Amino acid sequence: MRQGLQLKISQQLTMTPQLQQAIRLLQLSTLDLRQEMIEQLYSNPLLEMDEDIPESPGQDADPTTSESNQVAEAERNSEQNPEYEWNDEIPKDVPVDANWDDVYSPPTTAASSSGGEVNLEQVFQVTESFQGHLEWQLNLTPFSDRDREIASAFIDSIDSSGFIAAELSDITAHIHYDDIEDQLHEDELVAVLHRLQQFDPPGVFARSISECLTIQLNQLSPETQYLQSAKHLVDGFLQDIASVDSARLAKKTGLEINELQGALQLVRGLNPRPGESLSSNDVEYIVPDAYVEKIKGRWRVKLNDSNMPRLRINDSYSSLIKRSDSSDQNQFLKDNLAEARWFLRSIESRNETLMRVAMTIVELQRGFLDHGPVAMKPMVLSDIASKLELHESTISRVTTSKYLATPQGIFELKYFFSSHVSTAGGGECSSTAVCAILKELIGAEQPEKPLSDSKLTSMLEQQGIQVARRTVAKYRESLGIPSSSQRKRF
Repeated sequence: MRQGLQLKISQQLTMTPQLQQAIRLLQLSTLDLRQEMIEQLYSNPLLEMDEDIPESPGQDADPTTSESNQVAEAERNSEQNPEYEWNDEIPKDVPVDANWDDVYSPPTTAASSSGGEVNLEQVFQVTESFQGHLEWQLNLTPFSDRDREIASAFIDSIDSSGFIAAELSDITAHIHYDDIEDQLHEDELVAVLHRLQQFDPPGVFARSISECLTIQLNQLSPETQYLQSAKHLVDGFLQDIASVDSARLAKKTGLEINELQGALQLVRGLNPRPGESLSSNDVEYIVPDAYVEKIKGRWRVKLNDSNMPRLRINDSYSSLIKRSDSSDQNQFLKDNLAEARWFLRSIESRNETLMRVAMTIVELQRGFLDHGPVAMKPMVLSDIASKLELHESTISRVTTSKYLATPQGIFELKYFFSSHVSTAGGGECSSTAVCAILKELIGAEQPEKPLSDSKLTSMLEQQGIQVARRTVAKYRESLGIPSSSQRKRF
């Protein structure tokens, strides 16, 4: 093999840090982008808040007015109301025990004096935990020190649903006494457990579903109708309650049909997971990235930038940069200036791409905006990519974790992309539209005679939609709708 040198020209795509930043900003949601902009604002001295942007006419005014506006308002109010005036005469020598409010009392605002509405979004409610609620009841219940220690162990071992899954002896295994006669016994543990089972919410400290329902039934009034029949079902026929054959279940339990239906209705009103009623779940609110509304017969798209900080280049620092200076301070300013410019350019490019994608989706899905999911058209990423001359990966990044607020509700942008099924006329129908039609058909069925998957398939064929029975079953399960046998009512 002979060695040699040769020149070769080639092109390759290099992922520069600026390009990586632009791609990362493209797939951030509105909340994540806001956090990223705040971090850049704190880390880059060449960025500053742009507070000189004029306020839009439809935007609510800032409640914190400027100092000059407050003074002018105070002067106007002092002319109209003599009591509303500033106390300009402040004594030079104020006693030590004097109250500052008695000497200098600025006027109160109209909102505070008129008792305006409280902004509930600024009120934070501290909700106690499930175990804290039980411990509060324990402190109000007369227990001996020995029983209170056992009860505390039971409270620590309870799960989020309100059940005790472990054995009572295992829960209290850490409790030891020096005297053998003072050791804990099973009867003592059960006695403490029965007292705890009277706590709120009803059904807590149960060791099984049957015991949980029995505790709730025992707390009902003895005059409750069908109470004994409900206890009979819970004790021996809990697995058969979901049966759809009422005649067979009545024969098995020895109850009349009317009595069986009343007992079942009473059992269904119980809570099989009492602890979940007190569990604190943090609600995550969705902030839409864009809004769409109909103005003069045309759908308009508007980006949601109400909570976005408006950034700009700091003129004071940028003017200090000297092109011929190579000092460390000047190089530091140059690097941050280039980074700030690229960051603002990337945000602008991200918003422009998101706007184009949202407008194209709205243009193709006008039927959905006018008539709902039934009129959804089949659409894939390549449809938007070819229309905007972008790559499918770019469309995928733009539609990830982005939400669009429509008159039909708030939907993720990926919701508008769906597969298609064939129609009798040779066209295509969106799978989302098929699911919406199935939901309407099942919602209009008779409870005594629910529609089977085969019947739903034939009804869709009558509307020109050709789908297989297994496809109907798949769509039905994706909607969380049980089968026809499970939907049947007595």
